[in-house]
Amino acid sequence: MGFLARLSRVVPLLIIMAVAAGLIYVVVTYRHSPARAKEVLIKIFTWFNGIVVGFFALVSVYAFFDDAPAVLDLSLSFMIVGLVGLLITRIANWRFLKHNPNYRKKRLAATTRRRWPWGK
Repeated sequence: MGFLARLSRVVPLLIIMAVAAGLIYVVVTYRHSPARAKEVLIKIFTWFNGIVVGFFALVSVYAFFDDAPAVLDLSLSFMIVGLVGLLITRIANWRFLKHNPNYRKKRLAATTRRRWPWGK
């Protein structure tokens, strides 16, 4: 039951992330397309979850060596939530690329064309 109580502290962060995701989706859909908006959301949340997991991993290591079991327990539970979020975004990315294979192709780098007298 204590684990669920600690996870309830994450709810405000999840609400903020949901509102931010909704705003990003609406803006990118208006400017580009719904598929592009989904791609942008997946990239943003993958990046964000990676940072969260890394931060709480560092906090967990510090709490372990500082002999702070309460902080270690809390940081490990937050890290687990981050790992689950990272797993969900990776599954969403896989499903997105399955249904939109044209987004799998990487963009080509720009090339420079030299004009006469500087090159052929």
